[in-house]
Amino acid sequence: MTAQLIDGKAIAGQIYDEIRAEVAELKAKHNLIPGLATVLVGENPASKSYVSSKQKTCTEVGFNSIGEHLAEDASQEEVESLVQRLNADPSIHGILVQLPLPRQLNEEKILGMISLEKDVDGFHPLNIGRLAMKGRKPLFVPCTPAGCIELLVRSGVQIEGAEAVVLGRSNIVGMPVSMLLLHRNATVTICHSRSHDLPGICRRADILVAAVGQAEMVKADWVKPGAAVIDVGINRVDDPAAKRGYRLVGDVDFESVQEVAGHLTPVPGGVGPMTIAMLMWNTLAGARRAAGLIE
Repeated sequence: MTAQLIDGKAIAGQIYDEIRAEVAELKAKHNLIPGLATVLVGENPASKSYVSSKQKTCTEVGFNSIGEHLAEDASQEEVESLVQRLNADPSIHGILVQLPLPRQLNEEKILGMISLEKDVDGFHPLNIGRLAMKGRKPLFVPCTPAGCIELLVRSGVQIEGAEAVVLGRSNIVGMPVSMLLLHRNATVTICHSRSHDLPGICRRADILVAAVGQAEMVKADWVKPGAAVIDVGINRVDDPAAKRGYRLVGDVDFESVQEVAGHLTPVPGGVGPMTIAMLMWNTLAGARRAAGLIE
């Protein structure tokens, strides 16, 4: 058996096409263009690259992009004041504060100040709280976990009734993706560094989500034949033969696992492209909610 590859770039492209169509309709019927504000504090090269990519994608799908850049030594009061100003701007439907923030800033407090209706990252405590409760619906779902579910759904993987194992319990991926799987009626097990017999637990999974940040940790004998494997990890490993001296790999040993799994995401090109796609989707939802088209 050779796994069917789940092409995150292609699926993200489908989502962008759907977003462009909805943006055109919003503009024609409601004279409304979705607006996303990005807040960058400092000069972290990776953060600058991420923000630039998000701004570029905004332009490509027809959004207004508002970029705010504060100095590395910005005070807590400066950042909070900026967030409050963006909260009050009706032309902005999503606010994204790029993490990590400089050490002098209280990250939790700043994220908590973002208006619930503009929390397109999905990390506001009330959104996470609603996600954790049966019968409640968050206004926004965190982008990477939402992207994982979208990859499964659009690839035809059956979630309801499936046994799902999530490897990793981070607030950013592991915990929210577990709750999303549970909402779709999967039976969910969350594994972590204290779990006994990780390979044995993973082998039970019809759906395995790997999000631990350890290069190629999941081997072929960890995977149930025919399982759907979503690899969230992105790790650098030294490779003198590579142009940059390293190559990117996931948390899954791709070469061996593709001979066992039924569906498998590559790294790069799997989950990664979905994160920004779902950020755009959330921003569109914020604009539609502002127009009274959804609750």
